[in-house]
Amino acid sequence: MAKSAEVRQLAALGEALLSGGGSDVRSGEAPVKAASLVSGGKAVGHRDFPAAKRILPKVYSGMEVDFYCGCRYQGKAVDWQSCGYQPRKSESRASRIEWEHVVPAWVLGHQRQCWQQGGRKACGDGDPLFRMAEGDLNNLVPAVGEVNGDRANFAYGAWEIHPRPIYGQCRSLVDFKLKRFQPREEVRGAAARITLYMHQRYGLQMSRQDKQLMCAWARQYPVDEWERQRNKRIIQWQGEGNFLVSQPDDLPLVCG
Repeated sequence: MAKSAEVRQLAALGEALLSGGGSDVRSGEAPVKAASLVSGGKAVGHRDFPAAKRILPKVYSGMEVDFYCGCRYQGKAVDWQSCGYQPRKSESRASRIEWEHVVPAWVLGHQRQCWQQGGRKACGDGDPLFRMAEGDLNNLVPAVGEVNGDRANFAYGAWEIHPRPIYGQCRSLVDFKLKRFQPREEVRGAAARITLYMHQRYGLQMSRQDKQLMCAWARQYPVDEWERQRNKRIIQWQGEGNFLVSQPDDLPLVCG
């Protein structure tokens, strides 16, 4: 996305939604319009989640490393030895790569009417904006299936400087009691920029505390080459990347 009045308008919209009164801001039905979705291997545009999953292997071709643990993978098979991974509970799910929503599908949909009527399936069947958000390539990363399952819809957090690993040498953590997930340090900047983009793009609710943490991570961990390459490929397939990656100087428009 070019640095333009459109970028500033999007940022202003998100800021208004994220900085209203109270500790949490409820946006309800987001004041954004759903794009027409495309499918197929050559079309450019937003896709629903099933169509996005068919494109994602091309987005990550030559970049086959899972997001949360740094494990290499081939196809859907995870190479545990490449990252020192040890399953916590489920060897079968830990053996495969899944496509993780950085901003969970629950966050994308739980305030929408369709979710109240039938959860994620109802939103996927009948809500065009949810389908667009669920399939947004900017929000999807490869993750070890077990970690993806454990993360669930937990918000990000940071509570241990020296993580006590629960997946072998993987440095991402889950606190099941507090319902928080601490991603490894190497991807915190990327996770923050994805989170901030998604909340602005789709008018989602975010607590002040979570916004402050995401802004802090986005400042502390600058855009890296992996993000730039990924963003270029997403623009190639979706026509819209993450402006916080292509124009990192626009972060103050979001975070002040």
